[in-house]
Amino acid sequence: LFARNAKGGASMVTDATAVTATEKLGKESAKQMLDKSKAFIFDCDGVIWRGDKLIEGIPETIEGLRAAGKKLIFVTNNSTKSRAGYLKKFQTLGLDISAEEIYSSSYAAAAYLKSKNFP
Repeated sequence: LFARNAKGGASMVTDATAVTATEKLGKESAKQMLDKSKAFIFDCDGVIWRGDKLIEGIPETIEGLRAAGKKLIFVTNNSTKSRAGYLKKFQTLGLDISAEEIYSSSYAAAAYLKSKNFP
């Protein structure tokens, strides 16, 4: 299991420690990571999609992680769309993702301001 980033590497988080790999994980390493991890955080741009094209293997990866009972979180620092806008993009690409799993920089900024009782 791995997710390629735009630079050709792969990033995963286990036990709050980022692990970066430049090639696909071996079967045993992937199994150990899967067993140890409760959640997986994916960047969207360059990991889930490139432009308007879904990256190969993503639907199977998401399905496999869900089947294993893992929590999935999708993040992006692109603030051009709302959570609803990103949800629509996921749906257009054929991915069954809930809005609650999507965190964009604009959503994070709005949530922070709300927590500070910003008018």
